[in-house]
This record gives sequence, C-alpha cells and structure tokens, in this order.
Amino acid sequence: MSPLPGSALVRACGSHCDARLTGDSLYGTLSGNSRNVVHKFSVDLPKKHGRGGQSAQRFARLRMEKRHNYVRKCAEHAVQFFITSDRPNVNGLVLAGSADFKTELGQSDLFDLRLKEIIVASVDVSYGGINGFNQAIELSADTLGNVKFLQEKKLISSYFDEISQDTGKYVFGVKDTMTALEMGAVEKLIIYENLETHRVTLKNSQSGDTEVTYLTPAQLSDPKNFIDKATGADLETEEKSDLVEWMAENFKQYGCSLDFVTDNSQEGAQFVRGFGGIGGIMRWQVDFAEYQEVEDVDDEAYGSDDDIDLDAFL
Repeated sequence: MSPLPGSALVRACGSHCDARLTGDSLYGTLSGNSRNVVHKFSVDLPKKHGRGGQSAQRFARLRMEKRHNYVRKCAEHAVQFFITSDRPNVNGLVLAGSADFKTELGQSDLFDLRLKEIIVASVDVSYGGINGFNQAIELSADTLGNVKFLQEKKLISSYFDEISQDTGKYVFGVKDTMTALEMGAVEKLIIYENLETHRVTLKNSQSGDTEVTYLTPAQLSDPKNFIDKATGADLETEEKSDLVEWMAENFKQYGCSLDFVTDNSQEGAQFVRGFGGIGGIMRWQVDFAEYQEVEDVDDEAYGSDDDIDLDAFL
C-alpha cells in the first residue's frame, strides 16, 4: 500500500507510502521539483500457509491479524506525517503499491477521513522504496498536474486580491521578498518553479567580509557584479546554489509556507512576467523604502514598483 500525497501547487507538495507483501513502506513528499523521503519502515508479514486443517485456519487468522496491524500502522503514520493542527498539510494524496494494500488502506475505517478526502489517485507500482516512490510520481503526474493547475489559479488569485484591494500585505521581486522573509513578515511564499536565479555568497578579497546576493545567469557572467563598488576589490564566489532548490530546503526557517507555481495558467504567467516569479502574501505591511540600499544590481530582472503597472490591479 502506499500513500503518495501529491501537493500540486502550494506545497506543491506530494507524499508516498509504498508497501508490498514484504511490508516495506515509504512516506515522502513532492513539492514542485523537490521530492523528499519523510519516513520508511518494514514489517514481516507471513505468507499464505499451504497446509490444510486447523493449522491452516490458525495461520490464516494470524496472517489477517498482522495485515490488519500493518494497515493500522500505515494509517497512523499517515496522520503523523500529513496532518498538522487537525488539517492535512499536503494538498493531495496518491496511494501507490504493488499489491492490494493500497486499496485496503484507502477503504479502511482506520484511515483518517481528512486524508481520504484528499486522495487524488491510486496507482500500481512495480518497485518498493525510492524506485517505487519515483514510479508513483511518474504514473500520477497527470492527476497531480490537474490538481496543481487549479490550486495554482486559486493561490495566485488570492495574491492578486491583496494587490487589487491595496492591503499593502504583498511583496514581489527577489530583493524585497528576501527582506520580508528575514523579518518574518511573509506568511505564504510563492516561487516560479523554473525561476532562473542563483543565491551567491561573495567574499571581499581585501576585507574578508561576505555578502549574499541573488543573480540571474546573465548577471553571473557579468564581471562587474564581482567587484566591490566602494573599494574596487574582487569578490570571490564562496557558494552558489539555485534559489529554488535552496528555498525548498530552507524556507521553514522563515516561518512561512512555500508554494511553487508554473506559468501554465494565465495567473501563473502573469505572476512570472509581471512580478519576477517570486513574491508572497505577508502578515503585516512593510515599508521597503526603509530597507532600500543603493545597488547597481540589475533590478529589472526581478521587478520593482517602477516596472509593474499596479494600477491594473487597483
């Protein structure tokens, strides 16, 4: 049996539990292009007993008891990993497996009703472990894509509502978004899953000071972005990582949720083209002018209030 909760858009998230007759189970999550194994365990399940008589009846009873206990354990783990504050923490659940456990789990009274409501697919996989996890993702891709599309439209529409209502509780562009994140002001972080931006740690060759900046591929190839503007000293790259991948691994430290979006919907395309593909809904208003620093880094790539016609939303 195997739950693979696929979180389509927001947490774009998905999860998978795979169990064969051997009792191997794996739970994982899928969010955007990031997949993560949450937990896995194994149990011994007795095979069918071929002998007749009372011995066969006793073995059959023990076998059914162990299957029942296994289903219970899988159901309890699903609640442990995929229910937070009495609500599912994923947007969709896929049950995958090579035997009938997945059907038995999905129909069992032991399986939490809150998770039953978000089951989006049930697929047969040929493998256990990581290979089965990856196969389940591939087989349920179309279903997860449809869920993701609808949730994406809803999420970005709520983001645009903040803008149209002029609440001030929104942010866009890499620079302002990172500022808001570091303040703990972002409640929902939204990122285009194919955002071509890198998080780069630079070290001043003279002072030894380090700073973190965010550069597009074009900016990475421009030498002027690796020279300190005040002293002319060279800036050495100490660390470079894809911002999307880095954020998938580190967003929790900012106390926010993370939703990856595509440009497949009209709303998603507008978010990417007009708002730089990164932004968020905030807990409170922030006056970013107070935190503005004089920089020559190409703000056009990320968007600013001067570049975006907010009147279209007001």
